[in-house]
Amino acid sequence: MPQAYIVDAVRTPRGIGKQGKGALAHMHPQHLAATVLAAIRDRNHLDTATVDDIIWSVSTQDGMQAGDMGRMAALDAGYDLKASGTTLDRFCGGGITSVALAAAQVMSGMEDCVIAGGTEMMSLTAQMTRDKMAAGLKPPMMGSHNARLQTNHPQSHQGVCGDAIATMEGFTREELDEVGYRSQQRAATAIAEGRFAGSVVPVTDESGAVVLERDEYPRPETTRGALAGLEPAFTRIADMPIDQDGTTFRGLVNRKYPDLDIQHFHHAGNSSGVVDGAAAVLLTSADYGRKHGLKPRARIVATANMGDDPTLMLNAPVPAAKKVLEKAGLTKDDIDLWEINEAFAVVAAKFVRDLQLDWDRVNVNGGSIALGHPIGATGSILIGTIVDELERQGKRYGLVTMCAAGGMAPAIIVERVDDWAD
Repeated sequence: MPQAYIVDAVRTPRGIGKQGKGALAHMHPQHLAATVLAAIRDRNHLDTATVDDIIWSVSTQDGMQAGDMGRMAALDAGYDLKASGTTLDRFCGGGITSVALAAAQVMSGMEDCVIAGGTEMMSLTAQMTRDKMAAGLKPPMMGSHNARLQTNHPQSHQGVCGDAIATMEGFTREELDEVGYRSQQRAATAIAEGRFAGSVVPVTDESGAVVLERDEYPRPETTRGALAGLEPAFTRIADMPIDQDGTTFRGLVNRKYPDLDIQHFHHAGNSSGVVDGAAAVLLTSADYGRKHGLKPRARIVATANMGDDPTLMLNAPVPAAKKVLEKAGLTKDDIDLWEINEAFAVVAAKFVRDLQLDWDRVNVNGGSIALGHPIGATGSILIGTIVDELERQGKRYGLVTMCAAGGMAPAIIVERVDDWAD
């Protein structure tokens, strides 16, 4: 079977995802996608007529994020008309899935050069959600057409699910705050040492002026004391009526777990940041790479997907990691570096505890608590981050996974290489 190789990975800086506050919030999401696609082309001197496909991830495919962004952004970036494109949605996990599908196309022999990636402008999606709620439109899972689904598989707010899991698993507020503090400290070190410099490409406006060239969200001044003083973020949301029957997000969890008294632990300092951003990963076959004078950076070893309880929503990463390890014929001891998306602190804390991992090998450059989580793009960002770090440390294997709405988790294992092996 042909191998799929990662040749390059780039991302935009992550901008604060609030209208009027974030440096990217006034831009079109297609422009962010075009920015990373142009960078992939220019850095690798790609003849874009030879790009077989562009597989893109966008979670909220509505408004300016609607349409096939994979294709439209490629056209915006000036790609040859022959470079096709498609767009997918696996909620938070789409950025891993886009890379996994690109790798599968190359490994099957059907394609030779595929670009994967994703975009999310949460400044835009947050406003769209507020506008819809103001217009009386229900959240996607709460309409009458989903009454049966909510009866059989109640699905709550992700933050409430995070608090529910923390309560069930016996994590303390202090343990979860430590995850947030560690994320900020590690991200600050990574930025100060320039660990992201090789992958982050600046976003410019139509005139060429730089709009943002470094991550905007991190708060390196964060202290444990400051985190301890923050009020839980999801207490009011948990008890907010979401339909005419008075159903609440807490009530949805209690439909399946009636005896669970949800305590609230998560807040802005130990939950993922709301940001805007995009990322792209270039994957090729060995034949294509040799022919075009490219150099591989990593090989896709295995990919996997796993579903779990949609009511708790965030618990699939551990079984996904176990599944992808089995597919790869590896054990957890073979993995040098891990990236588990910090959607909420409990996700990372439970992952490390359940797999009995050493924090020294997990999220070593911080995570989404410090840097932010542009939903459809984050998986692709994390893959680029782990390839960069494998190179920096001279290590071999990295595993990336993340929770996704609906109780899912994709996972991927990459191996650092410096030559074509097949």
